[in-house]
Amino acid sequence: MSGIKPHAAHWGSFDAVVEQGRVVGVRPFHRDPHPGPLIDAIPDVVHAKSRIDRPHVRAGWLRGERRGAERGDRDFVPVSWDRAIRLVAEETQRVRAEFGHPSIMGGSYGWSSAGRFHHAKSQLQRFLGLGGGYTNQVTNYSYGAGMTLMPHILGTNEVIQGPVTDWRSILRHTKLMICLGGLPLKNALVTAGGAGAHEYVPWLKQVAAAGVRFVNISPFRGDTPDFLDAQWVPIRPNTDTALILAMIHTLVDAGLEDRGFLATHCTGWDRLRPYVLGETDGTPKTAAWAAAITEVPAETIRALALEAARLPTMLTATWSIQRAEHGEQPWWALVALAAALGGIGKPGEGVMFGYGSLNGMGTPRRELPSVSLPATRNPGGLSIPVARVTELLERPGEILQYNGRDIVLPDIRIIWWAGGNPFHHHQDLNRLRRGWNRAETIIVQEPWWTAAARHADIVLPATTTLERNDIASSSRDRFLRAMHQAIPPLGQARNDHDMLTDIAEACGFRDRFTEQRDEAAWLRHLYERWRQACARFGFDAPDYDSFWAEGFIEIPPPEEDFVLFSDFARDPAAHPLNTPSGKVELYSETIAGFGYDEIGGHARWQAPEEYLGAPLAARFPLHLLSYQPATRLHGQLDPGRVAAADKIQGREPLLMHPQDATARGLRNGDILRVFNDRGACLAGLRLSEGIRRGVVAMATGAWWDPSPEQGGLDVHGNPNVLTRDIGTSRLGQGSAAQSCLVEVERFDGALPAVTVHDAPRPVAEPAA
Repeated sequence: MSGIKPHAAHWGSFDAVVEQGRVVGVRPFHRDPHPGPLIDAIPDVVHAKSRIDRPHVRAGWLRGERRGAERGDRDFVPVSWDRAIRLVAEETQRVRAEFGHPSIMGGSYGWSSAGRFHHAKSQLQRFLGLGGGYTNQVTNYSYGAGMTLMPHILGTNEVIQGPVTDWRSILRHTKLMICLGGLPLKNALVTAGGAGAHEYVPWLKQVAAAGVRFVNISPFRGDTPDFLDAQWVPIRPNTDTALILAMIHTLVDAGLEDRGFLATHCTGWDRLRPYVLGETDGTPKTAAWAAAITEVPAETIRALALEAARLPTMLTATWSIQRAEHGEQPWWALVALAAALGGIGKPGEGVMFGYGSLNGMGTPRRELPSVSLPATRNPGGLSIPVARVTELLERPGEILQYNGRDIVLPDIRIIWWAGGNPFHHHQDLNRLRRGWNRAETIIVQEPWWTAAARHADIVLPATTTLERNDIASSSRDRFLRAMHQAIPPLGQARNDHDMLTDIAEACGFRDRFTEQRDEAAWLRHLYERWRQACARFGFDAPDYDSFWAEGFIEIPPPEEDFVLFSDFARDPAAHPLNTPSGKVELYSETIAGFGYDEIGGHARWQAPEEYLGAPLAARFPLHLLSYQPATRLHGQLDPGRVAAADKIQGREPLLMHPQDATARGLRNGDILRVFNDRGACLAGLRLSEGIRRGVVAMATGAWWDPSPEQGGLDVHGNPNVLTRDIGTSRLGQGSAAQSCLVEVERFDGALPAVTVHDAPRPVAEPAA
């Protein structure tokens, strides 16, 4: 194969340049106004040394070492596909028969492919559902607490996932935009399902040129780009709720709360107002009170509140704000502030979550579906919040409380993972590994020897997107993109659909799984379903053959601005929210009725156990923030040139204020040991005046590389060996990764090699 092939990934559409069966370069999609640099790493990762060349089985598993076995020892035996298929089918059928369907965890959280047919999670869950059922995962690591909360408060998750009030409405109507967590540019590099057009930066520049004033409330000045000229409010991490409550107090104290909106569009103001004023607990939530908690001057807090009352204001928070202990509270409080301002549903005003968390959030778009594989029912199965995976493995038979439900945790015997890497997303990786090893069998479908593959028993090599045909589609992007196969599969890699088809045949349900369609027939079928759905929305898409030949479809933008909750704002009786009251629930009787002491019935300040105001800060005086990197998507692309160029002696950088470094005798470029009671990792020191004192920050996604010779020290720089694995609350049970205290010291020993980007050395099969 040689030539130019249209293709797409979550980090952008591109053309693959192919010579003699090898991807040698990429070219950005010619319609992309602001393409990002991540596509430059594609040739590196497609042909990486860490590609899995054929099926492998752990030697210990073949010897009968199952539950409680120590995995990650890299003793993998190459086997044939026929044998791998037989082993997987036999083990799946045995476990289903002996322990029931919920004993199989269908773990496939992750971004997987931008292609909608070869989407690993969809393929695996289709297979497991048709096979009888499995334990599934709900919510996500990105905004799991918020997506459980918002249906109770605003009746929808559109305020998080979109469509949110668009940039065109903000450009025309907003005068002040207050941004908790800023508006980071790095997150705009990616769009789930693929980006034909990176439009976030162009829109931001237009909004700035229109004269909108921005305020960046974040420990990191770089969370807004320089061209916004934003006011930086360097808040102490995890204290946003206190600041917001103090802004509400300022409004009430000045008589500026929108009493009409609170009376007609909200319920619970009579319960929240006494708390804010201190009538219920004796502590008025004044600006001075909040200043002591947040380390933001009281004058700044009052000035922001009064300015927001005077000007059309959009309030927003990034998804990361709720990834903390009590993470539901700042989002709930921000809704309350928007209600007190009376802006919810007005053009360019109100509250939205996720601007700056993903490309496409706020981009004007027509309401059209995306291409997708039809969902498959999960009979006889159950679901847990995704961030509670370790608890699932640790506590079989016990109760997990979530969103008003008591979930009896099953006894997991098989973990089956495809299209994701839990040793990237999850917290407290040493604890996860202990829980992971409780399973009898771990099956992983993966193109690379990631930590998930290295901690598996049966490893099935999957193709990358460049080795198969597909369709990239996202409801947040105006392009549908054809993904033409560019090269033949490397080694013995197979796409997820084909390998699962053979396993389904061995289990007796091949025809139900395939519906007697191959890849080409499925793509045509999914496209035609999408085309028919578009016709119902008034968009006439071309036929499949025309789309495939052209390589893309452009969907025209809407003619009118979109304002979320506009009908509700105009007439709440005729257009009620999907909440029990039909109104904004500043106090939720439903949530209060769950009896969760740690959350209560309205937004409130609660100090986390790990933040700079906690007693633990005496031992670990630095607050670690872990963030989405600019050099890869989560752990994807880590072996590529873009990520490698940003590392310091092969280690992930850690940002620190120069004064914090000087106090510890550290210099820029030093290799550090970052540690707390949960674990330790190496990092390269990068000094920055743009991070507040007492805070350090480290990107996620460096592949976990624990060294047995160094006592399990991660030598590469994965911050999730340090982050705490607790739920945000029993309501949301989301990730609380941003509540994490650490200390650092210079690493003066011989620098260990990073080996995780190399394939493990195969071993011979153990004697019978």
